[in-house]
Amino acid sequence: MNIQITARKFKAHDTLKEFIRDEITSLEKFNDDIIGADVILSYQNNQNSIKKAEIVLYIPGQTLNAADKSEEFKVAVSSAAEKLRRQLKTVKSKRVSKAR
Repeated sequence: MNIQITARKFKAHDTLKEFIRDEITSLEKFNDDIIGADVILSYQNNQNSIKKAEIVLYIPGQTLNAADKSEEFKVAVSSAAEKLRRQLKTVKSKRVSKAR
């Protein structure tokens, strides 16, 4: 799986990048066919700003998108990944119901 991390207006630390990779690879439990993911991190102001994490997940035939805002990047990435987990479960259940 190809994971592309983009940090707008700042340089992301290696610990944050590793956390993001762990969160994205944990999504493979719900769908083995994940082609890749784009993670976009941004913020508005330098101090006391709201951080935004957007994850675009590519699976065959579809593109799933989730975004969230929080005080910290790790919290925003975790909640966006949780949104993608729900979307992947929905896609899987639709695929199983069509096969029956």
